[in-house]
Amino acid sequence: MAQRREYTVVVHSAEEGGYWAEVPSLSGCFTQGETLEETLASAKEAIESHLEALRREGQAVPKEDVVVVGKVGVAA
Repeated sequence: MAQRREYTVVVHSAEEGGYWAEVPSLSGCFTQGETLEETLASAKEAIESHLEALRREGQAVPKEDVVVVGKVGVAA
């Protein structure tokens, strides 16, 4: 049975509407959706597909990287 892992998903507002998401620990794992809920559901599917592709290719399944999101103030 496959080990259960959790990955951080970073969701961004898309300029044209809706959202897009990236999974920092999985290089090249991106998705999008019209609503936040749809985007997160799509992210789960994207992660599962990404991990399955890694397994098929005989590559190791990456562990979650430490992801820090913060704000930095600058003069604009």
